[in-house]
Amino acid sequence: MQKTYYDPADLKKFGKISDWNEELGSKFFDYYNAVFKEGHLTEREKSLIALAVAHTIQCPYCIDAYTGDGLQRGITKAEMMEALHVAGAIRGGASLVHGVQMMNKVNKLDL
Repeated sequence: MQKTYYDPADLKKFGKISDWNEELGSKFFDYYNAVFKEGHLTEREKSLIALAVAHTIQCPYCIDAYTGDGLQRGITKAEMMEALHVAGAIRGGASLVHGVQMMNKVNKLDL
């Protein structure tokens, strides 16, 4: 296996993040677990959202976790790829819309 900066085995150690500050770690995991419980959105929908966000923030641990979670929840490869394209469109649009700042600056300086 190719060595990378991110060690896939570290994902299994996520729960240990509380070891150095149990109070805050517990609060985080209480919140995290509550967020992913069924509510107005299903757990399946939340998993698909998490997968798209994981790609947007480029977190390999999250991509790994929510790909597996999604498969367990019956999310298809086609649904995953469509969610990825939504994430890509939002990320690309966010980059492009910042071009307005550049255009405004050029217009201001190009008297």
